[in-house]
Amino acid sequence: MNVIAPPRAVPDQAWVAEAIARIEADINRSADTHLIRIPLPRVPGITLYLKDESSHPTGSLKHRLARSLFLYALCNGWIGPDTTIIESSSGSTAISEAYFARLLGLRFIAVMPRRTSAEKVAAIAFEGGEPHLIDGWNTSQEARRLAEELDGHYMDQFTFAERATDWRGNNNIAESIFSQMAFEPHPIPDWVVCSAGTGGTAATIGRFIRYRKFPTRLCVADPEASVFHRHYADRSVMQVDACKSVIEGIGRTVVEPSFIPSVVDRMAVISDAASIAAARRISAVIGRACGGSTGTNISACVDLIEEMAAQGKGGSIVTLLCDSGARYRSTLYDDAWLAEHGIDLKPHIARLDAVFGPQPSTPVSC
Repeated sequence: MNVIAPPRAVPDQAWVAEAIARIEADINRSADTHLIRIPLPRVPGITLYLKDESSHPTGSLKHRLARSLFLYALCNGWIGPDTTIIESSSGSTAISEAYFARLLGLRFIAVMPRRTSAEKVAAIAFEGGEPHLIDGWNTSQEARRLAEELDGHYMDQFTFAERATDWRGNNNIAESIFSQMAFEPHPIPDWVVCSAGTGGTAATIGRFIRYRKFPTRLCVADPEASVFHRHYADRSVMQVDACKSVIEGIGRTVVEPSFIPSVVDRMAVISDAASIAAARRISAVIGRACGGSTGTNISACVDLIEEMAAQGKGGSIVTLLCDSGARYRSTLYDDAWLAEHGIDLKPHIARLDAVFGPQPSTPVSC
């Protein structure tokens, strides 16, 4: 005889309404993020823009995702006043989800690889979350186990990122970018560049571009060790043994449900050294430190800038400043740490000089 488990009690609608109102009030308190123009005097006619997602209250692009995931879960009846929230994350999503969990008075547990930077672990605890560090890469499996054990809700950013956000507009990141570009010399970007952790941001931007009938193309930058670019080249490739990249927040061992390759026009495969070198250089250009995934984006932008310049084309490229370099002061911005991991930035310096000019003599402090 099959035994059917009783359904979880549906949360009280008054509590759900109050929870959504708290999130909406938080949205209303937060202005849109800045679009920073990066002059390229060595490449006239081409302009690079950085969408500064580090200015969100929780300091990263993942603030938008966490907000959307909470609203999605609330409206689906998955979260109630006593629900423990569990997430699988390399840090930034967990920091943002911890913020919203505390806003709603909910317990939050973040399952992360033990190698996650100490700064991110501390930020989760600061926001009221509970870091749960594990050895290995399978954080999703452990998050599911904890959710079942605690009768909690596994937020599962890797499945729901592409559907929790309204890709047609509603002030999503794509709509914000194109609105802010409206008065620039080249208002319709030739390229938008982003990297992929869940794939949700790429899905939102790619769909929005098609929905609005823009000629803009989407480039997704991916660490060498990640499965996403392999899957893009050969759809039969669904996983790799491990994604041993030091660039936190992007790249995966398995093709996550939120990665939609059909909306991507190009994948750029970026080494960790190239990402870190580019993160340090763009930090020097804007005067404040950016994280590693921003460097991955910038390295892909340099490829595109070189191609456009070689073709004699002018235009604009927009990419994302994903989070602050302060979260990586003990890793990516520590020369001793780089040496310990055998990461040499010198081979990438000349290429960056050709686009941004020589490296300033004074390094940017985290």
